[in-house]
Amino acid sequence: MARNSSATKSPSLSARHSNTPTRARSPPRNTEMHEINALTTPTPNRRSRVATTRAIALAAGLLTLTLPACTIPELREADPSPAVPDAFPNDLQDQPERASSATTTIEDFFQDPVLTALIEDAFANNLELKILSERVQIASNQVLAAKGSYLPFVDFVGNAGASRTSEVTTDGAVEEQLELKPDREFSDPLPSFLVGAELSWELDIWKRLRNAQDAATLRFLATNEGRNYVITRLVAEIAEAYYTLLALDQRLEVIDQAIGLQRQSLDVSKAKKEAARDTELAVQRFQAEVSKNESERLIVQQEIIEVENRINRLVGRYPQPVERESRDFLSLGANTLSVGVPSELLQNRPDIRQAELQIEASGFDIKAARARFYPRLTLTAGVGFEADSARFMFQTPESLAANVAAGIVAPLFNTNDIQAEYLSANAEQLAAIYEYQRTVLTAFTEVVTRVSMVQNYRASIDLKTKQLESLEASVTSAGRLFQNARAEYSEVLFAQRDLIEARLVLIETKKEQLAAIVNAYQALGGGNVLAERPTDELTTVPTP
Repeated sequence: MARNSSATKSPSLSARHSNTPTRARSPPRNTEMHEINALTTPTPNRRSRVATTRAIALAAGLLTLTLPACTIPELREADPSPAVPDAFPNDLQDQPERASSATTTIEDFFQDPVLTALIEDAFANNLELKILSERVQIASNQVLAAKGSYLPFVDFVGNAGASRTSEVTTDGAVEEQLELKPDREFSDPLPSFLVGAELSWELDIWKRLRNAQDAATLRFLATNEGRNYVITRLVAEIAEAYYTLLALDQRLEVIDQAIGLQRQSLDVSKAKKEAARDTELAVQRFQAEVSKNESERLIVQQEIIEVENRINRLVGRYPQPVERESRDFLSLGANTLSVGVPSELLQNRPDIRQAELQIEASGFDIKAARARFYPRLTLTAGVGFEADSARFMFQTPESLAANVAAGIVAPLFNTNDIQAEYLSANAEQLAAIYEYQRTVLTAFTEVVTRVSMVQNYRASIDLKTKQLESLEASVTSAGRLFQNARAEYSEVLFAQRDLIEARLVLIETKKEQLAAIVNAYQALGGGNVLAERPTDELTTVPTP
């Protein structure tokens, strides 16, 4: 923060040193001293004038303090918002007595060491997180700067130079009449040396600087919460992509099974044709189905490559095969979700905490802007050694130089810039309040939507599983009948096609269910790796 240079202060050591050196004039004669004493002798009229002057000065001081308060504009207030419900809808609660699933760690929630390892790698290498970490560091540095602004500033001063005064000026004429000491004469030009320290300090009587520091601290915490929110989204994105990859593996397996089954039917059809029990049409239809599924297999393989590269990008590494556990995709357990109560949501969602901190920071911004309407008091001082020769530099007390002063600056007229800053701070606070309300509304809606998706997909999977069992039985029956010439090839073809489609739809539904679970976990505030491991040094408020 720039130091206050507008306050009245005494000439600094370095400023005095840069002026042309002058010497004290000769003492006045005795008669002159008598006249001066006579003039300074207090009289009744003089005491009256002094009292009047003091009264005027006091009135001016009171005017300086009270006039700004008359020009401070009124603040606007935010519009009222609907109250947050006390509970989520009852049909969302699997186990109402349990706390929110957001408190479950990623290891316990996913129960997949391969997926957990990918998330850990992403936390260490994801480039977006690295960028956000640097933004947190920037906010940390701003806190350090704000903390130092209300402390005294002390600077080292060192000067060396020489100057010559014109002999046809008053200063030059006076110098001709002066002597340093009987055994010393003025040098021409006159050298000068100075070493010392200068102090400037704005007394934070209205807490302008303190409020600015509090605002910076809260913004640092808000920036950190913003990074935490990105972490929860990153966890959800990696988990969703991972389950998509498992679904594609399962889809590829179903296609391979379908190709094998259709090739068996193709062989049967060819054998029946050779035995004059079937036509070429049946052979061509089965061959077309085999070719179609082989083409679909290549498309799925390309989708696998794309999803693997999406995971690699999130993890922060170049394209490579992604390790995953070999398991039956359809047997993956659907984690039981507990939504808790809305008050837990307000505590667990990093974006809500971020919005809340922004409101608090904007409140301190308003206080800091309001303090600009009042006077600012500044202290300045300097101390050091000054001489016209290096050998006399540290000869004390003769070479010792010092000054001290206090200055005050107060806005009286044309305070448009101060009022604009004050009103802008008010508008920023209102925007922060509305952003908080929007974030809470969005979070509540996301939880209700995503948890209901989990429940509906669960019911859909149960029905599709029953459908699949019936279709598998129908394909077996159609195959036996076709081999015994008791069914047409079209019946076998349609039965196989329905079975393949049902299996693929079931896999897709399972994938959507797992994605809904992951997104519901994120909507509740789960997946905050930093909250699970509070050892990151960037979560600590910096100190100077």
